[in-house]
Amino acid sequence: MKIFLGTDHAGFTLKNDIKNFLEEKGYEIEDMGAHNLNENDDYPDYIFPVAEGVSKNTESLGIIFGGSGQGEAMVANRIKGIRASVYYGGSTKIIRLSREHNNANILSLGARFISTRKAKKVVELWLDTKFSEEERHLRRINKIDNL
Repeated sequence: MKIFLGTDHAGFTLKNDIKNFLEEKGYEIEDMGAHNLNENDDYPDYIFPVAEGVSKNTESLGIIFGGSGQGEAMVANRIKGIRASVYYGGSTKIIRLSREHNNANILSLGARFISTRKAKKVVELWLDTKFSEEERHLRRINKIDNL
């Protein structure tokens, strides 16, 4: 499976840690940047290419990183067919539900709020959780995707 990654400066270190973690697990990674730490970069420059990549390759997933993950998810969700879910701590039940009920295809992580250790656990849970394919969830996703 191909996983697209992207971040600005706020999630730069966490992105690189997760990239290494995923590569060790055998995932194909496409890193859309940032490739260098630049405190003045802008997250849309890196998040939009991730969302675009996932929308064009429907068998792929994306993981994006930012300070809170909120703005990053907002950018990603502007692209048709993208369903980005945000996680920055707390119960991991939201991770499971984002995949089971919403078939989230991008996970947005708030790097200022979670440790690398927690992020690895969350990413693994997110990747291991499958969409339920229940009719009610399919119906809702189709409505979202056809807006």
